Amino acid sequence: MTFDSRPPGSSRRARRTVLTIAALSGALLVTACSPSSSGSTGAGAGGDGKVTLTVWSWRVEDEAAYKKIFDTYEKAHPTVNVDFKAFKATEYNKILATGLAGSSGPDVPQVRSYGQLQGTVASKSLLPLDGKVDLSGWDENVVASAKGKEDGKTYSVPLARQTVQMFYNQGLFDKFGITAPTTWEQFIAGNDKLMAAGVTPIAVGAKDDWTLPIVHEVLAGSRFGGKAFQPEVLAGKKSFTDPDWVASVKVVGDLEKYMPKNVTGVAQTDAQTLFSAEKAAMIPGGSFDLSVLQKANPGMKIGIFQVPPAPGSPSGSSATTAGWADGNFAVSARSKHPNEATELVKWMTSKEFGQMVNDDIKQISAVPGVEPTDPLLKQMSDNYTNSGSPYLLLTDFRYGAPSGTDLLGKGLQQMLLGSKDATGVSQDLDTGVKAWFKPSA
Repeated sequence: MTFDSRPPGSSRRARRTVLTIAALSGALLVTACSPSSSGSTGAGAGGDGKVTLTVWSWRVEDEAAYKKIFDTYEKAHPTVNVDFKAFKATEYNKILATGLAGSSGPDVPQVRSYGQLQGTVASKSLLPLDGKVDLSGWDENVVASAKGKEDGKTYSVPLARQTVQMFYNQGLFDKFGITAPTTWEQFIAGNDKLMAAGVTPIAVGAKDDWTLPIVHEVLAGSRFGGKAFQPEVLAGKKSFTDPDWVASVKVVGDLEKYMPKNVTGVAQTDAQTLFSAEKAAMIPGGSFDLSVLQKANPGMKIGIFQVPPAPGSPSGSSATTAGWADGNFAVSARSKHPNEATELVKWMTSKEFGQMVNDDIKQISAVPGVEPTDPLLKQMSDNYTNSGSPYLLLTDFRYGAPSGTDLLGKGLQQMLLGSKDATGVSQDLDTGVKAWFKPSA
């Protein structure tokens, strides 16, 4: 998602944030192979007579966790073997499209969500799951990620709810007498104190423009109105040239002084390294980043907070946590074992699976009623439940080209380079999405 999960640009290009970590851990790119290739003697039938289901994912860093999870499934389904294969996130879309179009694809592919799911649906590569899986009672924003836009059918089961927030180093905050801010004034004062001490306040990797819409949501979601802005812009009552939206874009530019020098030359992996090496005190990121940050510096005490509303925020605005669904699993229309594949995907709606997603993959499960055991994941989940808002450009403005996240990412990068101001960035975003977006009213 995103997880882009990963959220997601997140195009789930947000998954790129973990490639350096995955490489360091010795993860290998696995080449595509057929569902029956794992020692099978027939069409998906192993030498032991079991059916082999191949599951593909872009989450190389979660390979060990998924194998543990599918071991649990196999114990309860002794006639099934699950063969999990992970690919580089940056290459996954192409590999998956090729696999699903021929006979070499997976039985159960991990697929993108919302707008990025639509091309896969249009290619007739996935089996509709209506009447086969039950998503009633699930968050509507989450369920929308799994549906075809044109026919309204369900084509996947959402894996995780992703959220974005500010991570911070509790040790550095304590060292300099800073507490997680609850007002904008406290936030700015903390940034000033860190900068005066020679510590980079906010690690941002603006070289990778897909990260910048996430940065915008974390720093300024409240400034444009958060959740309240969504129905207004979808109905055509407001646009991305609205003064509050423009002001929210300007917030990112105003905070550039707290980011690394020459921020547009800093990659996201570099930003994560700055944070993990304790040279930067904060980093805006997704829930999908938590396990990466924890593994990079196990001794660091990490906290999270919602950035307080900037001055001028719409009346009633409060700190918000933007979220979306990502990393969904589907059933290939070319699977030789559609019944067994559907049964596996159906199991992914269970609380048993959801709890393992929380505990082993360190993602916030999309399954209702499942509580994370990691205290930070639980805080993220609670923040979204209590004061959540949709990651608007991902949930609603990725159904056409150019997408909202691509436009804002490139625009913010240009703003940080000094070639465009907040008004220009917002105007280009508005013009770009209007090439395909039609208001509901």
